[in-house]
Amino acid sequence: MKMQDERQQAAAWFRGLRDRIVAAFEALEDRGPGQAAPGRFELRETQRGGDGGTDGGGGLMSVMRGGRVFEKVGVNWSAVHGELSPAARQSMAARGVPGIEADPRFWASGISLVAHMQNPHAPAVHMNTRMFWTPGAWWFGGGADLNPCIEYAEDTAHFHDTLRGACAPHGGDYYDRFKAWADEYFFIPHRGRARGVGGIFYDDLNSGDWAADFAFTQAVGAAFLPAFLPLAERHMAQDWNPADKDAQLIHRGLYAEYNLVYDRGTKFGLATGHDPDAVLMSLPPMAKWV
Repeated sequence: MKMQDERQQAAAWFRGLRDRIVAAFEALEDRGPGQAAPGRFELRETQRGGDGGTDGGGGLMSVMRGGRVFEKVGVNWSAVHGELSPAARQSMAARGVPGIEADPRFWASGISLVAHMQNPHAPAVHMNTRMFWTPGAWWFGGGADLNPCIEYAEDTAHFHDTLRGACAPHGGDYYDRFKAWADEYFFIPHRGRARGVGGIFYDDLNSGDWAADFAFTQAVGAAFLPAFLPLAERHMAQDWNPADKDAQLIHRGLYAEYNLVYDRGTKFGLATGHDPDAVLMSLPPMAKWV
């Protein structure tokens, strides 16, 4: 198969990013408030296929629950392959993926992260980066977006400034383009509002230069911890009241609605037979609707 080395390189880098983020989050738990034991990730291997067919691969599902800082956080990595369903083929053909209807094979690898925080003043966050390959094309996608229930202007500015800095060396218009894409993508039509305060989002990135596109995707992934960790640390011990917690639970309901109805990654993971618990790890542990 073409691009075997590139695919292995991408999968290994996503796996290493997963390892670094897990270590950083556990270190933050050690510094977190309270006397309870610091949270730790539970690791489970996931598999796709296994019936002797062409579908295969799997990944690592890492979830921490009930920590000092994180109420629930998942950091998943996967590398999967197989054949796309007719519906997935039709969707990709409509997006302009060449040859997908004639040859439905695919390979995909990436990291997906969602964090729901104990303290209502600390923002929830989402990040993912991925590479997708078919016999006729390859591309990268991903991004990160911040989802506070109680917004702090300085948090929003720091998050966006960090992502802007990650984009700048790779394309003069990347931040503006991908911020606008995030604003559109993370909008919830049935609520008439955004899911959070945005970030960047990109998909189908293929400039013709695999190394350049991979370098940009690495920069996005590497920017995540500097963009988010200072915000979590700033608010993890902040005083809060029942009204703050109520606002957090209502906002989580909004988050759940988006992920179940609109999110591409959720739809793709379930449609291609990946472990449903890994796909749905983005859902909050508790939420509320009015």
